[in-house]
Amino acid sequence: MRWTGLALILSAVVALAGCVNPSDMQKTARHYMGDAGLMDHYSITRQFNWSLQSDSSLFIAQGHFVPVGHPYAQPNVVAQETFAAAVQVFPLVRRAETPLGLEEALEQAYLHRMDYLLYTRFASADDQVGDLEHWEESRKLGDVGVDRATLHLILMETATRRLVDHAVIRSRGGFLQFYETEPADLLRPPLEDYTRQLLGR
Repeated sequence: MRWTGLALILSAVVALAGCVNPSDMQKTARHYMGDAGLMDHYSITRQFNWSLQSDSSLFIAQGHFVPVGHPYAQPNVVAQETFAAAVQVFPLVRRAETPLGLEEALEQAYLHRMDYLLYTRFASADDQVGDLEHWEESRKLGDVGVDRATLHLILMETATRRLVDHAVIRSRGGFLQFYETEPADLLRPPLEDYTRQLLGR
């Protein structure tokens, strides 16, 4: 039944080929294949939809929280990936070298005279694809391609400590990309999307 539904989705995507340009078709195909679990897929839920000025400066830090379901994640990986995404769209970006508490991060952002603090947290992760021992035990095809990651992001104005945005990113790996064996591999695309959204793009 599942494969029948999948075939219908792929057929619909192919049928759209004559109606849309190639770039739109690619986005549409990726969307449906993501929903079907074949490709990496993510969602971004923002509490606010404010846009920042293009010359805003950001200080990026990650909390000490160890992600549920993946205690061996690199301790500063979300801050690193967020920095890599933010430098593509903002001219002035700094990153904390180690995880910080929220108060420490605000102090550092203020000391560096940055306009905003983007505080991140790796809330949870599911690393079943990379867990070969788990797969050897279960031998379930459903355990392939189910890497998941949930991130929390808090954007605060440094001078006033006013909350500007709170976002939750949920990312899921796809069956056709199960070779990406770490939840961390799912972080960069949604973070790039989020930082572009901060500029209203």
